[in-house]
Amino acid sequence: MSTENLVSKTYQPQEVENKWYLYWLEQKFFKSIPDSRKPYTIVIPPPNVTGVLHMGHMLNNTIQDVLIRRKRMEGFNACWVPGTDHASIATEAKVVNLLREKGIHKNEITREGFLKHAWEWKEKYGGIILKQLRYLGCSCDWDRTRFTMEPKLSDAVTDVFIDLYKKGLIYRGLRMINWDPQGLTALSNEEVIYREVQGKLYFVRYALEDSQGKYITVATTRPETILGDVAIAVHPQDERYQHLAGKYAFVPLINRRIPIIQDTYIDPEFGTGCLKVTPAHDINDYEIGLKHQLKVIDILNPDGTLNESAQLFVGKDRFEARELIVDSLQEHNLLEKIQEIEHSVGFSERTNAVVEPRLSLQWFLKMQNLATPALQVALQETVKFIPEKFINTYQHWMENVKDWCISRQLWWGHRIPVFYLPDNSYIVAKTPKEALTQANIQRQKEHLPEYTEQDITQDPDVLDTWFSSWLWPISVFDGFENPQNPDFQYYYPTQDLVTAPEILFFWVARMIMAGIEYTHKPPFENVYLTGIVRDKIGRKMSKQLGNSPDPLELITQYSADGVRVGMLLCSPAGNDLLFDESLCEQGRNFANKLWNAYRLIASWNPQDNALQLLHESIAIQWIQQKIAYAADELSQQFGKFRISDALMTLYRLIWNDFCAWFLEFVKPAFGQPIHPKTHQAVLEAFDAILRLLHPFMPFITEEIWQEIKPRQKGQSIMISSVPQPILHDDHERLFAAINLTQELISAIRQFRVTHNLAQKQVLPVLIKTSQSEIFAQYGSLAQKLAHIESIKLIENSLENIRPIILQANEVFIPIQNTTENEQAAKEKNDAEIKHLENFLQSIESKLSNEKFLANAKPEVIEREIQKKQDTLEKLAVLRKSIS
Repeated sequence: MSTENLVSKTYQPQEVENKWYLYWLEQKFFKSIPDSRKPYTIVIPPPNVTGVLHMGHMLNNTIQDVLIRRKRMEGFNACWVPGTDHASIATEAKVVNLLREKGIHKNEITREGFLKHAWEWKEKYGGIILKQLRYLGCSCDWDRTRFTMEPKLSDAVTDVFIDLYKKGLIYRGLRMINWDPQGLTALSNEEVIYREVQGKLYFVRYALEDSQGKYITVATTRPETILGDVAIAVHPQDERYQHLAGKYAFVPLINRRIPIIQDTYIDPEFGTGCLKVTPAHDINDYEIGLKHQLKVIDILNPDGTLNESAQLFVGKDRFEARELIVDSLQEHNLLEKIQEIEHSVGFSERTNAVVEPRLSLQWFLKMQNLATPALQVALQETVKFIPEKFINTYQHWMENVKDWCISRQLWWGHRIPVFYLPDNSYIVAKTPKEALTQANIQRQKEHLPEYTEQDITQDPDVLDTWFSSWLWPISVFDGFENPQNPDFQYYYPTQDLVTAPEILFFWVARMIMAGIEYTHKPPFENVYLTGIVRDKIGRKMSKQLGNSPDPLELITQYSADGVRVGMLLCSPAGNDLLFDESLCEQGRNFANKLWNAYRLIASWNPQDNALQLLHESIAIQWIQQKIAYAADELSQQFGKFRISDALMTLYRLIWNDFCAWFLEFVKPAFGQPIHPKTHQAVLEAFDAILRLLHPFMPFITEEIWQEIKPRQKGQSIMISSVPQPILHDDHERLFAAINLTQELISAIRQFRVTHNLAQKQVLPVLIKTSQSEIFAQYGSLAQKLAHIESIKLIENSLENIRPIILQANEVFIPIQNTTENEQAAKEKNDAEIKHLENFLQSIESKLSNEKFLANAKPEVIEREIQKKQDTLEKLAVLRKSIS
């Protein structure tokens, strides 16, 4: 162990973190190649190339790193595959804005010119987030970094599209889809986020034909779509409107004549019981339009402005047009009233724009046949969800799955491999050359002139970004290009996936579908779903709210280890994380605690002539069993993915057992040597603790582990083994005995405080007990830490001395007391009783709260019940001591 300048040395995390990360890279400790070991594989949820590290990434990747480091130390061939997603909508928006700043508009340049700019942007900025993950300590195999638009992965996307088309699962159709007017692209149903918002319900009068001065009133939240109305619908059994069925009304402001029809879809209880039918701008209206063969009038341009078909306010944005139409309706006495309501509005998951339903010719993937086997593997627990509650959400979605709109009106992405011919027919093929060959084979059969390359045009759209990432666990190992390659055969299927619940459908479900479709195996065994990172008052962290700290600044301030601990201390699987920066400070303090423990141990001087005292042997046996117990507990917690609980197990072991008690038990007197066997046992215990802690705090554990004893080049804690200490059968008896001894020490220390005695004043102690063997065997520990002159076991209580009650034992300390000391003791006792009574009241209030009991986890309720019991026992002891 190096001791040079150690006592004065302070821990410098930035220096240490940079040093060891470079060392790990240099020694290729993260690299994985197939061998005889059992593989443990994780594929990273590929962050967008537009992205920079945020708190969600911090949580997700910290958990992945903890899992991969633990498995590496358990002897698995651990492989963590990193990579990025091309993020069609987000990246195109970035490039469009960048070009606009240069005075260039997308529609002024060619597709090839735009893609040149996009690739340049990607090469300059696309790898930022992966570099940032290194600051966190992520042990990815960086040599395996993949990108969803690199050639092999792009080929896989094209091949899968062609295959699914040939199987009859991909089709082109005119359907009502979700349209993003800001991103100028179609969206799948899963890319629409519905929020409850405050809005208005407008009651609009439609003049009736041949009924001078009479109206039918319709309620709508979107008066701008009035200009696309083609009918008014009422329920067939609504007596209020029976007499109007088959008659006509006029669209306000533009006086278009429209029929009044009957349809059972109409809800007589909503609004006025009348529905304005606008097939081009509402999915339900579209279905009614198909049933009644109504005309479709699309009044909106792709960017959300009104077009010529609207007749009024052409070129105005939809929301501006809404206000103008409302004003016009009021001017013409056609607006009966406006009612404030709360209703659900869909927003684009990518741009946050209000989504427009739009009738559009798009490409779709039939999902039902893919979803059925993907649901079965989850129900049969071939794929397990952690926590289990998400299986219900997953099942509901899979049983109600809709066809997936997979085309996007963008230039950045995987271009749809469809080629159109002059007669408007099309061919699905990998390249223009292949499409031309297929087309001309048919032309030859029909004795027609062959087409040339100028005669075919590729579909201008690209595929939904998720259409590439659903192939990720297969494509990162080139499983489509060459399913027999060694990597794919060895690493697939992977073991664990760590991701966020909000992409359970976008990504997780679809990956399971693709895995079963193309390998007959699901792509992973376990799906660990993290919670959402929220601020300490429960708001989701976002740039808009300004409540999200910069992760790199947190790392600079609190160290990577400190931030990792801070994130994990409050992140049970599937539950939202209420992040408080003080947790990172707690993590940093924990690192400092470790460092100070190391400094203390390193300052001791082992010498052969030093005595190994009885209490040292006892303490060593106790800490070895404590470590063994914690190691066993950790194995169970990792098996259940209770990562936060596992960290707390180590936190208590290190802070309480090792630092607060064990080191004090064995610490030599100032200036005195320590016996070499005791010193070696301390180092071995510390070594085991560091190895257990390494997956959570990789940097400081490596630094101390390397310092404890000289290491050869190429050694590292990260490739050492997880400790497997042996837990003895009588460990519970040992723990109970030491626990009682600790209570005795704490009670005597408190006695000194309440009686204004010097901490090092040696005291005589007499104990009336039925546990005489414990005090006889372990009393030496108490004598050292509590400065006890001697412990004498007695059969009867002392009449003139108030005892300290420890479990079933009465402890007497016969000292000369003054009135002042007695009064001080009484006041402190009274204050403690009042504090405990208030605390008890708060616990009882919580336990009587039905909402708490209904929502809290069983273990949380058990903890509260235990707290109540502990408090009652403490109160009983204090009240007895006063009486």
